[in-house]
Amino acid sequence: MEYTKKPSIFQVNLLYLILGFLLIFLGSYVQGREVYSGLLITEYLIILLPNLSYLKFKGCSLKKILKLNKISMKQLLIIILIVIFTYPVAVFLNLIVITILSSFGDIIPNSVPIPKNSLQYLLGLFVIAISPGICEEIMFRGTIMNAYDKLGKKKSIIYSAILFGLFHFNLQNLLGPIFLGIIFGIIVYKTDSIYSSVIAHLLNNTIALTIGYATTKAQNNVSNTNVETLGMSTQVQLLIALVFIGGIALVSGIILKILLKILPETENSIDYDEDILYETYTKGKNNLFEYLPIIIIIIVFIVRNVKYLFV
Repeated sequence: MEYTKKPSIFQVNLLYLILGFLLIFLGSYVQGREVYSGLLITEYLIILLPNLSYLKFKGCSLKKILKLNKISMKQLLIIILIVIFTYPVAVFLNLIVITILSSFGDIIPNSVPIPKNSLQYLLGLFVIAISPGICEEIMFRGTIMNAYDKLGKKKSIIYSAILFGLFHFNLQNLLGPIFLGIIFGIIVYKTDSIYSSVIAHLLNNTIALTIGYATTKAQNNVSNTNVETLGMSTQVQLLIALVFIGGIALVSGIILKILLKILPETENSIDYDEDILYETYTKGKNNLFEYLPIIIIIIVFIVRNVKYLFV
């Protein structure tokens, strides 16, 4: 049986650390100068290019590592439904954190630009939906998840999802991406194709972008009456939203569980025995050293978000 060369966990963690710092400093700088071009630089030059370069330098097969395999029409239709019912759950998880943080002070607005007209909406589809769907999935469900595959499928899905959430470096937007990362990882393994998570990711971002655009247009078309005139504080608004969205998320979660079960599983050629590889891999390994880059990222994440406690 032919063995497929896989990325190293330590090397991938180190790459993650380097790209994390590039995102914080270079990414923030270019996005601050002009948000759309800055986001494109972030996605293609800071995220995509280093990951593809690493895989090629490592001698990995892009087709096998990235699972560049076709998906069926039935899989595609179910994936679309999965994303639709995943979105409310992810929003609810983020809203829980936002509600808690609101008790410490003002919530920092989302930095992602909301389109104000049709042209900006079309531009946003490419910059905010399509580009992250391609670039971030190659990094997290491609490079990273394949490296962690040595630990078993469940751990590779969970660990890559956590790293995906941390990579946003925003406490307000942590639980939602982690949940999305888990769902994306599951559908990649079930379909044996990264195309499934790319489609899911860009569709999720398209839903968020469209809701933001529609909400902004609706607000511009109504009177200046707002909830503050009704005597409602921000925390009360958040609690009401939490209960309302929580109900939707509960129903969505039940449907989502069913959809994940009925998603057709593609027969894939596994070129290693998972249990044997895990035992061989973990024997004599200094795991703390391997995960040192991740520990550094977690510390940076905490430092960057401790501001919520002192606003």
